[in-house]
Amino acid sequence: SVLLHLFPAADVPVVQLSLDGMRASVGHYELGRRLGALRDDEVLILGSGNVVHNLRLLARRADAPIPDWASAYNDAVRAAVLRADHAALIDYPHLDATAAQAVPTPEHYLPLLYVLGAQRPGESCSLPIDGMDLGTISMLSVLVGELPGHSTVQKQ
Repeated sequence: SVLLHLFPAADVPVVQLSLDGMRASVGHYELGRRLGALRDDEVLILGSGNVVHNLRLLARRADAPIPDWASAYNDAVRAAVLRADHAALIDYPHLDATAAQAVPTPEHYLPLLYVLGAQRPGESCSLPIDGMDLGTISMLSVLVGELPGHSTVQKQ
């Protein structure tokens, strides 16, 4: 569903990988580092998830207020991404005091670590999409490098 918006013609091959729920967060990051070599062959590495994802506290309406803890954690992740503080993002349960509410289960957060693991030293990073949906779902998107031919700025 994410690729549909990037490649509506569905003209790119896709290989989907599953997360190993037994792997520590640093293991996900290190696997992203190893997969990063595929970028030399023009392979796109895309992680799909949400840095804040609490369905238990989700508000099922478009104008839902954003709880302070949700915006605080999203802000902490955004700041760490922009300063390339990968160690803080790997140790996400300690990134901010709001982590337990923002990331009650890690499966939606961990894809971020694959993308950051694939980032090369000194490579640019941007946030093409940022915002919250339904109060407790972060739509923060991280782009490492550039995606030729695609717009990289959108606010929600």
